[in-house]
Amino acid sequence: MRKAIESNAKILALFAVACTLVVGLVNVLTKDRIELQQQQQLLTTLSSIIEPSRHNNNIYLDCIRLQSPELANNEEQIAYLAKWDDTPIAMAITTTAPDGYNGNIDLLVAINVDGSVSGVRVLKHKETPGLGDKIELRKSNWINSFTKKIMTSDNDNRWHVVKDGGMFDQFTGATITPRAIVKAVKETVIYFNKNQQALFAKTSTCRGEQ
Repeated sequence: MRKAIESNAKILALFAVACTLVVGLVNVLTKDRIELQQQQQLLTTLSSIIEPSRHNNNIYLDCIRLQSPELANNEEQIAYLAKWDDTPIAMAITTTAPDGYNGNIDLLVAINVDGSVSGVRVLKHKETPGLGDKIELRKSNWINSFTKKIMTSDNDNRWHVVKDGGMFDQFTGATITPRAIVKAVKETVIYFNKNQQALFAKTSTCRGEQ
């Protein structure tokens, strides 16, 4: 009986080792493919908010790392620079709205050099299906309401949801989610307007590291 138990234990141990090796091998084989898919998805998102015909640089590789108390709770973010030759055109900045209904909402905010919003996209969120998930372009056109909007000042009172006296619609039964995004986009635009000259002057800090 004891020998049978020891034998079964050895078989189980060998099986566990084999499974671990298989999982490790699958991860190695799929890692590059996953990274390529993520890169392609980001490129598609960037192209949807900064028209490719407006710049002639590789916006995906021409990027800088940012960290500021004015931006996304001081967490590191990435700014993708759009240029025509060496002339700045626009910038897409990753940021986070920390006060979504179900937590963080990761965003990509593109802003033209004149301060107008080129486009906004949600990269990741955990908002309630059927309510807060209307921030996704495939669920509604709401996220496009930021396009071409501009701030007249840092205290532009239009940059709130309608319920708070602003110009951005909220969703029926869900005000927290759009309110969080409007606030995050507003803070990103303010940050860009204050720092765009210095940001475009920076040397790429993430080229080839994507």
